[in-house]
Amino acid sequence: MDLPVHFEDRLVATISADAQATRLAYADAWNSSADSFPISLAMPIRPEPYQGEQVLPWLMNLLPEGEPLRAMTRALGAAPEDALGLIAQTGNDLAGALSIAPQQPRGEPGYRPIPDASALERIIEELPARPFLVGEDGVSMSLAGAQEKLPVAVIDGQIAVPINGAPSTHILKPDNPRLLGSVQNEALCMVLARRTGLNVAPVTTGVAGERSYLLVERYDRAGAGNNVRRLHQEDFCQALGRPPAAKYEFNGTGTRGPSIADMFVLVREHMTARDITRLLDAVIFNIAIGNVDSHAKNYSILLGPGAPQLAPLYDLMSGLAWANITQNHAQAIGGQRRGRHVHGRHWRRMAEAAGLAARGTVQRVEQVTARLLRELPAAVEEVTAMPAGPSILEVFAKEIEERAAEVQAHAGQERVPDVEEMQQPEVNPSATAYE
Repeated sequence: MDLPVHFEDRLVATISADAQATRLAYADAWNSSADSFPISLAMPIRPEPYQGEQVLPWLMNLLPEGEPLRAMTRALGAAPEDALGLIAQTGNDLAGALSIAPQQPRGEPGYRPIPDASALERIIEELPARPFLVGEDGVSMSLAGAQEKLPVAVIDGQIAVPINGAPSTHILKPDNPRLLGSVQNEALCMVLARRTGLNVAPVTTGVAGERSYLLVERYDRAGAGNNVRRLHQEDFCQALGRPPAAKYEFNGTGTRGPSIADMFVLVREHMTARDITRLLDAVIFNIAIGNVDSHAKNYSILLGPGAPQLAPLYDLMSGLAWANITQNHAQAIGGQRRGRHVHGRHWRRMAEAAGLAARGTVQRVEQVTARLLRELPAAVEEVTAMPAGPSILEVFAKEIEERAAEVQAHAGQERVPDVEEMQQPEVNPSATAYE
């Protein structure tokens, strides 16, 4: 099997697979182009092909995980381990700028409007059995992650389904029946992050019949209406060559996932001091809101002809108010994974491992949490005014306020480890957290 990789109408590379190996080779014209960019930081542009150990983790990270992946394989009649076969059938609209498909779509790229709220509600109800609308004529798309979601386009205020390779502009994330208020929770965390000064994908909420949803503007798209262009990006698992199952630092795969220090090394090697500060602020914010699922696939990098840069944040959610959600964060802060037990010495230890100034890191924790607490009431008001309403928004806000105040106070404190800290399990007991 040979699969061409395109950016718009330009051939970027070809992925070849046979019984013995999988390879990726950049196209000669892409190699010599002044405005080319790498598919991945783990696969810089070069004449020699890359082999399966570099190619397959990148491909696997383009696909969904968990039940959405199982549902996709059932609908397409493919095996979950056949990453290349699955991409061949769903690769016309992926995360980033590239399309991967055996041939270009036959019809004209365009958008199929969803006529009304009832039709959107039906689509949402069918997503568990038919992720990404697989099998629908002209539809070929995929997104990573274990949550149900749907790439859509918003054209003149109306939600539409991209067809024949047209780029989506937004991601629609339905409410999670297992997590009451999930839409409002994520909207609050995203709005709060923006108001705190972090770079975040814009969001709003919506209602379709009995279902609510979060609508996230894609940061890997530019333009509007029928003039949308794709921007390339990859997540930190792809950039570090890790499979999606190793997205948590502590996991049961036998492959240790990316640590906070690994991520800072990557940013320092390829990006600017501004990106280092942005990553630090994101790490602090995720601890302060109790986002235990801030794994390596929830951080991404924008890639283009210029220097790489840290992508806007996404998938921010607090796990503090729901029962049966692990309180172990996806990555440790100086050896400590429970947010309520992170103290000044943990931040300094993390800073040392990440090549940051210890005192400056602690001061940054105090500054970010202070801004967060100051902006929280206004963030609640903003989300309350969105179409889906408040649900149990005040419950989430109260938990976030308490944890952020705790993280702020603890940053200036020292403490001897207690029994609870010493007995943290090595592997995240809920490997999919909210998902």
